[in-house]
Amino acid sequence: MTDQTESDSAADGAEMLDHAVPVAEGAADAATVFGALESQLAEQKDKYLRLAAEYDNFRKRSVRERQEAESKGMGMLIRGILDALDDLGRFAHVDPAQTECAAVVQGAEMVEKKLLKSLAGHGLELVDPVGQPFDPAVHEAITTTPAASAEEDHLVAQVFQVGYVFNGMLLRPARVVVKQWTAPSGAAN
Repeated sequence: MTDQTESDSAADGAEMLDHAVPVAEGAADAATVFGALESQLAEQKDKYLRLAAEYDNFRKRSVRERQEAESKGMGMLIRGILDALDDLGRFAHVDPAQTECAAVVQGAEMVEKKLLKSLAGHGLELVDPVGQPFDPAVHEAITTTPAASAEEDHLVAQVFQVGYVFNGMLLRPARVVVKQWTAPSGAAN
């Protein structure tokens, strides 16, 4: 440091001492400031605890509401298939000695149609793609079979098991046989 800088700082220090608050007053001010800070801290801590409790209550309420909505949705679905279930129960308790085979098959078909209609009303779609182009997004190829012509290449020939889509979400792909064209060995491409 230079002599000039040292003398300036000494003058500033002396000036500060002249304007300094007496020690007793400074302690009282510090206690007041400390008390104010302590009360602000307590207030912020209270706000934090209330906010944490509010968030916890919101989380619990959200879980409860989600479970109630799920239960309500399942109840609506079950209510929709109760008629088909009743028909199936009546159908299962027929006397085989007095019932023709054709009536049993017809009854099973009617129950299936009623059940599929009810589920379709809740957003279920059947994937039964016979004669349509193979789509790996909704079809699962089990095997292939020869195609009669190049136009039939990659068309679905047979469905082993239908697939299901629920509200746009694939539940199960349709398991299919796909036609595959193989050019005759003597033909030019």
